[in-house]
Amino acid sequence: MLTAMFLAALILITVHSQETEETITYTQCTDGYEWDPVRQRCKDIDECEIVPDACKGGMKCVNHYGGYLCLPRTAQIIVNEREEAAAESTSGRNNVIRRTPADPQRAPPNPTHQIQCAAGYEQSDHNVCQDIDECATGTHNCRADQVCVNLRGSFSCQCPPGYQKRGDQCVDMDECTVPPYCHHRCVNTPGSYYCQCNAGFQLASNNHTCVDINECDANNPCAQQCYNILGSFICQCNPGFELSSDRINCEDTDECRTSSYICQYQCVNEPGKFSCVCPEGYQVVGGRTCQDINECETTNECREDEICWNYHGGFRCYPRNPCQEPYVLTSENRCVCPVSNAICRELPYSVVYKYMSIRSDRTVPSDIFQIQATTIYPNTINTFRIKSGNENGEFYLRQTSAVSAMLVLVKSLSGPREHIVDLEMLTVNSLNYRTSSVLRLTIIVGPYAF
Repeated sequence: MLTAMFLAALILITVHSQETEETITYTQCTDGYEWDPVRQRCKDIDECEIVPDACKGGMKCVNHYGGYLCLPRTAQIIVNEREEAAAESTSGRNNVIRRTPADPQRAPPNPTHQIQCAAGYEQSDHNVCQDIDECATGTHNCRADQVCVNLRGSFSCQCPPGYQKRGDQCVDMDECTVPPYCHHRCVNTPGSYYCQCNAGFQLASNNHTCVDINECDANNPCAQQCYNILGSFICQCNPGFELSSDRINCEDTDECRTSSYICQYQCVNEPGKFSCVCPEGYQVVGGRTCQDINECETTNECREDEICWNYHGGFRCYPRNPCQEPYVLTSENRCVCPVSNAICRELPYSVVYKYMSIRSDRTVPSDIFQIQATTIYPNTINTFRIKSGNENGEFYLRQTSAVSAMLVLVKSLSGPREHIVDLEMLTVNSLNYRTSSVLRLTIIVGPYAF
């Protein structure tokens, strides 16, 4: 079978009789051989080198003259070099080999003798046929937009990378129409292309894939806080600030303008925050509420013969002995008119001084003070009335029992203001005994409703 492969090609032989040489002309090399222009003969092609995966199933490839064999890896091959030379000498066509009877492999003895070379070849200085590089010599006919590629015995006109042949012309190949080239967008250019990414992304090192840009790490565009998201970012502001219309910068939030009830007295806006302040005589409690300062416990400026009375928003100094002639002090804040004094017969027997403080604009009606008899006599009747200090009708005295009455505020009072109201209790018995006592109530209305 191998012998049949070696002799498969038909050989057309023309013989010219001469004295010292014979000429053999081959029309082509048989299958499995190629022409060697240097040695001027056909040489075997090594299929085991050029055929990818020539043998399967663990077999090894063994080249032989004009073909190859797939044999087990344990097989041993013995090559006869004489048979190799004989095989190569009988495998060619269409080329001229000159051999003398003495040495068929030796070149012709006359170096000036011109040999006949195939088209695309030329005689070299060593009297052998060598390939003509038409691309280097400029003897090709490729167009200006084509690339000349030299071949053995010929040349080829090809289009440059990024172009494809259409007829005789090279036209640009639109790589963007053949996915998947680019992750986001593909831009075709003459002979090439490049990839673009959407906003918020950048090309990876492979120039095809798009990866997210962390704007917060690269160059924080936000005025305060930055949060990266896929393809973009979000700005946020610290407490007390709000995003401006550009969604990047932060503007101070005027908390005082958003609500009139944020502070009990006055709101002061500050960058990123606010604070509540209270008027003189008050202090801030809980950040927003105003509480009265008891100056009588902190900064008492009253004299020794005075008592300090605290009220909402301030304090007053009153005499420790408020009694006026003919009254004499008998106990704290209680003045008595002696019966031995004839003048006292027409005056209330006792006057008691009391002080109280109410907030400005207090809701009405409102019970504010209770008066009650300290001494109860049998078979007596007690009546109560507002003796003075109610000229505008702000108060009403409602009797709650036989020995007590309640002072009611019926008109709202605005401070700062001081009211002195005399509340009288008249006592009468069955023997027409009459006596009276007065409670002089000093009402101080604070300047604010807190």
